Amino acid sequence: MVFKKLRQAMGIGGPSIETTLHDPNTTPGGVVTGEVVIIGGQYNSDIKSVNLALRTRVEVETDDSEYTSNIEYAKMPVAGGFKLEEGMRHSVPFQFPIPWEAPLTHMYGHPLHGTTVGIATELEVAGALDPGDLDPIAVHPLPAQERILAAFSNLGFHFRNADCEKGRIWGVHQELPFYQEIEFHPPHQYGHGIKQLEVTFVSYPQSMEVVLELDKRGGVFTEGHDAFSRFTVDYATVEHTDWERELDGFLQEAGRRRGFF
Repeated sequence: MVFKKLRQAMGIGGPSIETTLHDPNTTPGGVVTGEVVIIGGQYNSDIKSVNLALRTRVEVETDDSEYTSNIEYAKMPVAGGFKLEEGMRHSVPFQFPIPWEAPLTHMYGHPLHGTTVGIATELEVAGALDPGDLDPIAVHPLPAQERILAAFSNLGFHFRNADCEKGRIWGVHQELPFYQEIEFHPPHQYGHGIKQLEVTFVSYPQSMEVVLELDKRGGVFTEGHDAFSRFTVDYATVEHTDWERELDGFLQEAGRRRGFF
């Protein structure tokens, strides 16, 4: 009995947790469903809480350094406040809402290199906290996002990389403390003025903001600089617009306005 109490104090032989997702595929504003199973260990346990949380790898920039951090957000309790007897199983179904601003992990039907999103299961037992495993989910574009991304592809832009950056975009309402940048190489008709294009979606239930960062090519006597532009896309009317023409005109005008071309 003394040895068993010692193992319990050290967290050995305690309860374990398993999370199963019914379907890991979702979209911003969607729902991921599944089941959490808490399995009793070698002794009775006092389960304080079981929580689910989204985690995303985010780039953090300071005045003198840059590093990567895993940010936890959209946390949701699913169970807690019960006794779990030795060897018993306790199952809890869940529906996890995905934030509208969730970063995309897939584009054009393929994984988006540079971005990962996962659901973490946290088990809090009296006196201990088990962060649990991370179950990856696939966040696919909304139809409006897919249409804008397709338009850039049709214009000749090629995907380069994607990442999430901690911070806020000036003039744009954000619920999350970070935003995603999807980076493209420009085609030849823009290449003489723009080194790269970075696209950010900040989505809401009825519309989304599209933020463009144009990275100007530096000359012999000038340094390259970034220029920000943004526009609003209404989900209800997105299919009624020739986005290839709109984006081309927008980029040409933005480039001329800032002396890119």
